[in-house]
Amino acid sequence: MLQLVYVSSANRREAPDPASILAVSRGNNRRDGITGMLYSDGTRFLQVLEGPDERVEAAYARIQADPRHRAIVILSRRAIDAREFGEWEMAHHAPGGDADAFIERIAELAANASSDIRATFEGFAKVRRAA
Repeated sequence: MLQLVYVSSANRREAPDPASILAVSRGNNRRDGITGMLYSDGTRFLQVLEGPDERVEAAYARIQADPRHRAIVILSRRAIDAREFGEWEMAHHAPGGDADAFIERIAELAANASSDIRATFEGFAKVRRAA
C-alpha cells in the first residue's frame, strides 16, 4: 500500500470550494479504495492519500491536472503496511475560527500517523494559523 503526502497552493483564478472538493474526493476515494486526510485553509492544501499504489498514483495525477492547484510538491511517498489515517477526513479552517481547536482537531486526525507525517500536519496547521 502507498502513502503519498503533498502540499500545494490554491490557484487564485480557480477559487477552491472545500465542500465541492470534499464531495468529489469522497466519491473517487470510495471507488478507488483510497483513504487519508486533506487539510485546507482556502489558500493551501496538505493532503495524505493511502491505498493501492496504482490508485494513489492515479489520484495524484488527477490532482496535478486540477487547475485549482499550483506549486504541487510531494513531501513523502512511502510504502505502508496499514492505513495511518483511517477513513478520509477533511479539515478546514475558516478565517476567524477557533485556531487552537482546529490545531487540536488536526492532532486527533493525525494521531495514528508516523511521527514525521504527524509533525508535518501539525506544524503546517500551526504555521497557517499564524499566517
